[in-house]
Amino acid sequence: MTQQGVRWTADQVLALAPDAPSRKAGSKLGVAGPWSEAGSSGEGTVWGLCKGSGSKPYQTVVDIADTAGPAYKCSCPSRKFPCKHALGLLLVWAAADGTVPDGEPPAWAEEWLTSRRKKAEDKRSSAAAPAARADPEAARRRAEKRAERITAGATELEQRLSDLLRGGTAAAEQAGYGLWEETAARMVDAQAPGLASRVRELGAIPSSGPGWPVRLLEECALLHLLDQGWLHRDVLPDELAATVRSRVGLSAQPQGPTVRDRWLVLAQYDTADSRLTTRRIWLYGTDTGRTALLLSYGAAGRAPALALPVGLALDAELTGYPGAGQLRAELGEQFTAPAPTALRPPGVGPDTAAARYGEALRADPWLESWPVTLADVIPTREAQGTWQLTHPATGLALPITPSAASRPSLWRLVALSGGAPLTVFGECGHQGFTPLAAWPKDAGETVPLC
Repeated sequence: MTQQGVRWTADQVLALAPDAPSRKAGSKLGVAGPWSEAGSSGEGTVWGLCKGSGSKPYQTVVDIADTAGPAYKCSCPSRKFPCKHALGLLLVWAAADGTVPDGEPPAWAEEWLTSRRKKAEDKRSSAAAPAARADPEAARRRAEKRAERITAGATELEQRLSDLLRGGTAAAEQAGYGLWEETAARMVDAQAPGLASRVRELGAIPSSGPGWPVRLLEECALLHLLDQGWLHRDVLPDELAATVRSRVGLSAQPQGPTVRDRWLVLAQYDTADSRLTTRRIWLYGTDTGRTALLLSYGAAGRAPALALPVGLALDAELTGYPGAGQLRAELGEQFTAPAPTALRPPGVGPDTAAARYGEALRADPWLESWPVTLADVIPTREAQGTWQLTHPATGLALPITPSAASRPSLWRLVALSGGAPLTVFGECGHQGFTPLAAWPKDAGETVPLC
């Protein structure tokens, strides 16, 4: 990217932030004042010294051209990646105001870069070497033993759901969350983390507001369907059986042909619980028209390692995961660093977006949302205070999900529109549409909304 004289925008830099506090702190450091001896090289490296509270400045270096995504190194004690200093340095670099001139990296930055690239080369060599032959019989026995445990857990869960319905939903409200947590723990013991997660979600529904008994019954039905899918997986079509295994919590390996394309990074956002931080990265193949999802994980309180700048495209290979209607893929070899592209995903109307989600549900009944790009829509506010994306030519609209409507990014979307139609990428589900990125009518820079 620096070889071509291309620099990221501030939005693309801030989209890498692991959380809102880091985004805010990094923005404060995105000015020339705290920085000294900053520079960048044609190989895609940015470095600088940032004045901190101590006597010595923090040494910060970013490898932008790393084919596994931007890599960061900072002498500060932060456990976040990227830290606020790395974000601030990239913001100063993106401003292109002369604060970060071209040059050769200092010794401390060069040492880190050399070490990183040597490790990457060793890793590639190790991956290319023949793997030690695993014992297929031992692997088969382990898989069978785990399947037996999951079957026992699913059978027990079916009984508990029957007891719940027999006793009535009022009993669920009186029992409190402890009942659900104990049931979830039993599913963990059965080595079925997917079932455990759905049980915990059930525990949050009682007394959650008007209509909670209906929502509880709906979720119980989906959980019952998943149980039955596991118990009868042998008679399911292969793709649907793979989806059931994934939903129950069995890990799978990427399969199928590798697809090389220029992948536009549409959106990136994190969700976290007490155990895990999950990062979702949506990609769009500008040649194939395929949409893919990358998942990356980090321990609780730690950002996942993989981060890609929203709005840029990378020439890379993806390999999909098995399962009916599954969009998840694994990022393989990258041939270039992320760079700008004028190509954008084609948009559809609200009616087509809803239909696509419905079609996806046929393949995966437990699917909460489906990626869709809406074209020529305007964010509008209804009399009751709710928001929706309206297609002015047809009058059709999709409601914006309550969670998205409460985010500050909604007002950014409204400001970007200014009452004019725009293109919006997001997730369409049973609760409505969650905007994740947008482009103005003239197809300008990607504006992240998450």
